[in-house]
Amino acid sequence: MELDAYRQMAATEDEHWWFCGRRAIAEAVIRVLGLPGDADILEIGAGTGGNIQMLEQFGAVTAVEMNDLARQIAREKTGHDFLAGHLPDGMPVASKGFDLICLFDVLEHVAEDEASLATIRRMLKPGGKVVLTVPAHQWLWSKHDVGLHHMRRYSRELLKARIEQAGYRIEKLSYTNAALFPVAALARLADRLRRSNTASGQAMPPKPINSAMKALFSAESRIVPNAELPFGVSLLAVFGKDAAFDAAPEGGRLAA
Repeated sequence: MELDAYRQMAATEDEHWWFCGRRAIAEAVIRVLGLPGDADILEIGAGTGGNIQMLEQFGAVTAVEMNDLARQIAREKTGHDFLAGHLPDGMPVASKGFDLICLFDVLEHVAEDEASLATIRRMLKPGGKVVLTVPAHQWLWSKHDVGLHHMRRYSRELLKARIEQAGYRIEKLSYTNAALFPVAALARLADRLRRSNTASGQAMPPKPINSAMKALFSAESRIVPNAELPFGVSLLAVFGKDAAFDAAPEGGRLAA
């Protein structure tokens, strides 16, 4: 991400409809996982710290972020010490087991997504879970993705394959941000057609519009924990280790 994107994230992530909606859905999904009361939680790509307070409801949080500016902002904002690190081979906590590992719109930034999922698997405790979100639909690719340094957007089939090939069993795979899907599709089309180098939808909308969009997106927090949405702008996955993967002969495994 560009440095300005981290500054904008820090300034808006507590109120912007997209951050608030994603956080509400993630919280609702995590709440039904049955984590232990003293859960060890890792957030990879923790950015400027907008999810820390939500995650601390469920246990002790370790946060890893590769960008120096983002870590500085996050420390000032949350009082937490964010660790420097990156996927797949620069994690500072590889030897520790976690009950929950979260990646909120991180995997699309990493060239080696398969290797990254394999690295994450080694950091999970037995019975641990991963909660992950990524942008959906490569056909929605626009200046928004370029500006955020995305490597790809995921189809449901591609994300499912990546997760399973890394030795996981998927418990939930759902689209999110369904209500605003038509708006997002039109915005991405507009980005392609207009000559501006600035992507639409990044700035904070006027307060009434932001409130309405936040309510629409956050409402999915009552649906996604118990059902799967058939379309949307993003994908959310919950998964844990597949015991059959470990039991299989190494030559018969798909990949890790």
